[in-house]
Amino acid sequence: MPLVIYVLGLAVFAQGTSEFMLAGLVPDIAEDLGISIPAAGSLTTAFAVGMIVGAPLMAAVSRRWPRRRALLAFLLTFIATHVVAALTSEFAVLLAARTVGALANAGFLAVALSTAIGVAGPQRTGRATAVLLGGVTVACVAGVPGGAALGQLWGWRSAFWAVALISLPAVAAVAHSVPSGRGETGQRPVAVRAELRALRAPSLARSLGLCALSSGAMFCTFTYLAPLLTGTSGLDASRVPLVLGLFGLGACAGTAVGGRYADRRPGRFPFTVALALGAGWTALALLAAEPVAVLVLVTVQGALSFATGTVLMATVLGQAGDAPTLGGGFATAAFNVGAALGPALGGLVIGAGLGYRAPVWVSALLTALACAAAALSSRPSPATDAPDPGPRPAPGPRPDPDPRPHAAGH
Repeated sequence: MPLVIYVLGLAVFAQGTSEFMLAGLVPDIAEDLGISIPAAGSLTTAFAVGMIVGAPLMAAVSRRWPRRRALLAFLLTFIATHVVAALTSEFAVLLAARTVGALANAGFLAVALSTAIGVAGPQRTGRATAVLLGGVTVACVAGVPGGAALGQLWGWRSAFWAVALISLPAVAAVAHSVPSGRGETGQRPVAVRAELRALRAPSLARSLGLCALSSGAMFCTFTYLAPLLTGTSGLDASRVPLVLGLFGLGACAGTAVGGRYADRRPGRFPFTVALALGAGWTALALLAAEPVAVLVLVTVQGALSFATGTVLMATVLGQAGDAPTLGGGFATAAFNVGAALGPALGGLVIGAGLGYRAPVWVSALLTALACAAAALSSRPSPATDAPDPGPRPAPGPRPDPDPRPHAAGH
């Protein structure tokens, strides 16, 4: 894979760390700023909404910019918002910084996906997507425990400073490695209306929906994994970072395998993996009180979740080939719709008094819905039930209406 794709993965890691680390900082932020826990939790919601809205919006705004300029503008804005967040003592300013940071993050990821696919070429779409999502998986491993550890040692502001600092090498790498022109990524300019027409394709809409459902299933359980481990599995709180690390290691392996699968079988939803994923969520819900089983299942589910997600993201990008700019934005938005939907549903069932196993059952249900939707969409319609007559013969010269031989010279 070209070096530039790994450079983009480094930046995605820094930004993914910012998204995930807040899970361990909410109590400290609430205490320091004198606000309630739910108010501090709204910072996560603001970030998710910013990602959903910002991905297609920022991709559209920056579509005429050279790739390097767009990526640097988004990355520098992202760093600036974290500096502001680390310095402010006002919740409104922090909320605004998180929202603007999410817009910048979404714009960067949308352009990065389009750039990576253009550089890698259509035959390596899956592996290029896997490298970028690999930055997210590493952020899952390092973001939550790393942010929590920094918050405990030096306060929640130190985590925001850390994200700003680890983003600086990415700035230098992007400036040095990303092509400066629009056409150097192998993509031709496409009119906005043409891109929007391409994004209305039914097959693409189905893939976006499957991507959102798969992402929602993963985030529903991952968000509430810590209370499940301590409240149901009986693990000590000190073991939670270890289990999160196992989930992340599985996610890294699943991302790599999913990328290769997507390149070998482009556009195919991995039913076997998705069915195994649903069975795994069911097993985790049933065996949540067994620590050993939980350790194994969390690792496996991390691998299966990200393998499925990588294939679906690569499928979306492949189907959106006629929308090279907005395709990455819509793929990013679909992933983050799940990131917002999953925790909301999980919190709803916990708030209803159904216990910490309930989000895992919701994950199983969302995965089942994804499988059912994919199965229904793959069934042939009545109009296509008739056997395919095969390719039509190419039109040749029209037959001569007069079968008599022509005289020479006539």
